[in-house]
Amino acid sequence: MPSRLPAATQPVTTKHDTTALVRGATASAYADTVHEVARDVAARLASVTQPFSGASRAELRDLVAAVDLDGPPSGTSEALREAADLYATHAIWFHAPTYAAHLNCPVALPAVGAETMLAAINTSVDTYDQSTVATLMERRLVEWTAGRIGFPVDGGEGPGADGVFTSGGTQSNFQALFLAREKARRTGVRLESMRILATEVSHFSIAKSALLLGLPDDAVVAVGTDADGRMSADALARTLVDVERTGDVVVAVVATAGTTDRGCIDPLGPVADLCDAVGTWLHVDAAYGCGLLVSPTRRHLLAGIERARSVTVDFHKSFFQPVSSSALIVRERADLAPVAWHADYLNPEENAEPNQVDKSLQTTRRFDALKLWVTLRALGPDGVGAMVDAVCDLAAAVHQDLAGDHDFRLVGTTDLSTVLFRYQPDGLDPARADALVPQVRRVLFDSGRALVAKTVIDGRPCLKLTLLNPDATLADIRGVLELVRSAAHGLLAGEALADTDEPPCRDVHPRLERAEGEDR
Repeated sequence: MPSRLPAATQPVTTKHDTTALVRGATASAYADTVHEVARDVAARLASVTQPFSGASRAELRDLVAAVDLDGPPSGTSEALREAADLYATHAIWFHAPTYAAHLNCPVALPAVGAETMLAAINTSVDTYDQSTVATLMERRLVEWTAGRIGFPVDGGEGPGADGVFTSGGTQSNFQALFLAREKARRTGVRLESMRILATEVSHFSIAKSALLLGLPDDAVVAVGTDADGRMSADALARTLVDVERTGDVVVAVVATAGTTDRGCIDPLGPVADLCDAVGTWLHVDAAYGCGLLVSPTRRHLLAGIERARSVTVDFHKSFFQPVSSSALIVRERADLAPVAWHADYLNPEENAEPNQVDKSLQTTRRFDALKLWVTLRALGPDGVGAMVDAVCDLAAAVHQDLAGDHDFRLVGTTDLSTVLFRYQPDGLDPARADALVPQVRRVLFDSGRALVAKTVIDGRPCLKLTLLNPDATLADIRGVLELVRSAAHGLLAGEALADTDEPPCRDVHPRLERAEGEDR
């Protein structure tokens, strides 16, 4: 039979920009582009004096809307300059010492270098044939982390610990609870009977995960805490009994090693004792507190974490990594099996290659592990741990400062690096102090000079400093507190002026004469 293909292939006539992609022919342009961006960012790093420009949302919305995304191409250099003027100028700079709002950290220099490498190479670590050595490097880091936790490690050949990198703590917590759910399902527990025990101050992703996993609305049962917000082992014991009496089944207990607001660590050993006694899954959310795994002085605060069934670690919090860099680590490799899903075109079941997609909720996934690898090689675990200790030491010093300041009231203690406080000098009505919290935060945010967070503790609003910059000094944080004090003074003075029928300065300022006929 004669071929139906044309005798001569027609030449491709479609035109495209052959300098647009990173490849051998554009290697020099790639280097120039990276250098250009690096020089601009370096200049901004050196000149930043406050964490935010202070531009209003309306101003930023107008700047964004003014960019014509369907307009004619401007070329790489111009497009990057435009992006720098828009994004970098108005970004939140976490390296600024007066940034103290959320769990964001300045990033390790070697990790940023690794980010440049992995972005250009663009590895996806879902299957071995797309990643090769990257898969092996990630697996080595998972094993290293498991060893730091205290899980048994066996080089990937036996029943020891395992895990996978994730996009963040929310995904890690979700996957851990999915694994716990599947373990319970295999023993015949119905979804409507499943219960998860956690404190009310556990991360919101616990309740969100229960929802996404199809569990009942009341699946997450609150466990009582002590005065500092740590899970009470006695309360956990009572709750375990109460749930059993209802006929429901506790499929997981979630302990937190570093609560988001207080930075407190649940008593992991006593919690593990109870979980072992009833045979339930213990998950430790150490997204914030994982830095203690390498702390030279505070590792003991995580005593008992090695008895968990699964652990969340967020390297992009306490290991000073660029987002994203997180992982879920499990004590027993077999626990990850329910995640596996095989496709003939990607990871056929008979394939013996180490495919990370078999463990991950994601398919395409960046080689974020490279950033941590380079950081550990450049700084060493003790070097990272020293930075963790530095932020914890700074928080302790700020607590001590505030304890002696009559304008501020401390709210609780911390095991890590948060500071909860209120502006409430003697004589200020508590309700007025409540109202000042969001107002002070907004004044500081709008100025761009300092960023602090707000939260609610035991029903009362308070301000929060989250200290994750090991290069910030006590003087830097005292400066932030002075801005808080000044903002509160100004707000109260403005209210007093608004409530006064006549300007209060008229009786005290010698050059302001009262108008004729004006009553005194």
